[in-house]
Amino acid sequence: MANFEHPAIDHLTGTPEVLRLIMAGLTEEQTLWKPAPDRWSVAEILEHLSHVEGHYFRAAMDVVLGEGNGEIEPYDQNAHAAAGAYDGREPEESFAHWEEQREDNVEFLTERLSPRTLQRTARHPELGPVSAEDLLNEWAYHDLGHVRQVAEVVRAAMYYGKLGPFRAQYPEYR
Repeated sequence: MANFEHPAIDHLTGTPEVLRLIMAGLTEEQTLWKPAPDRWSVAEILEHLSHVEGHYFRAAMDVVLGEGNGEIEPYDQNAHAAAGAYDGREPEESFAHWEEQREDNVEFLTERLSPRTLQRTARHPELGPVSAEDLLNEWAYHDLGHVRQVAEVVRAAMYYGKLGPFRAQYPEYR
């Protein structure tokens, strides 16, 4: 089978490099900094990406592409965060683990997906029927949301304190 192309796969392929560029120059202290007690640090975001890559997205896609009417296990990121699943990890290790999984998953997606397999479905206990295309689009949407989140944390951690008088133009951080 030829390698399948889809805009979501392009986004999934590019996300690691985009994040590396956004995080360039971050210190270890800045990767651990949380903008608020109820917000995640860059380190926690990276561990979340690593965790959800295998524990949800790939696992769910395996179910959707499998034969029969499988059921997708829901993923509750708030429950995982509350249980400490994203705490205390070394950011570079989290990133490297996620990046390895991502490379494997992109290869898997380009080899296994086709216009026909995009229509396969599985049942999500909370959302009902979910197609492979729905899941693929959610995967890319999820990535882009965390790209935005990392960019906001980096923006605040690296630059807000160094804006001098320009800080007056950014009341969201006061």
